[in-house]
Amino acid sequence: MKRLAILALASMLCAAAPALKKPPAPLDQLFAQLAKAQTPEDAKPIEQSIVAIFVQSGSPTADLLMARATAAHAAGDDNTAHKLFDAITAVAPDFAEGWHAMAVLDADSGDDEAALLELQKTVTLNPRQFVAMNELAQMLEEYGNKPAALALYNKALALDPQLEGVAKHIKALTRDVQGQGI
Repeated sequence: MKRLAILALASMLCAAAPALKKPPAPLDQLFAQLAKAQTPEDAKPIEQSIVAIFVQSGSPTADLLMARATAAHAAGDDNTAHKLFDAITAVAPDFAEGWHAMAVLDADSGDDEAALLELQKTVTLNPRQFVAMNELAQMLEEYGNKPAALALYNKALALDPQLEGVAKHIKALTRDVQGQGI
């Protein structure tokens, strides 16, 4: 009987455990700090901390491939970098930064079609990847899809109110998309 009471008490405590308030995740804390940043200079270290979390794949293999691909790209060996980024997206297809890095490489090499798809994949996998949103919005704006670009710029700015140049794009696109008031 005593054992039954202990089991009942334990099950009640376990059921109550999810109701206990957990501390916010580091990424949530960083985004809260980013929302309060008053200047781009204040935001920059917070943005860098967020990106540092984004690039953590959770896979030692993907991390090693990412380091080697980044080094190859920095050294100007884009062919090797491309092969390594391909390997990253094969090994860790849900790792948004693998797709993002591939998009940057493809955009740099002039393959805008691939870059657009990879940026879209990045934003789908990580809906808080404000840098990729901004890059995708810029490409969509260049190709004339102003409503979609405006929507992405607004999402990026909501995540990072100090994101460089975004407010200017929003102002211009709002006028283009919604017209100018009387």
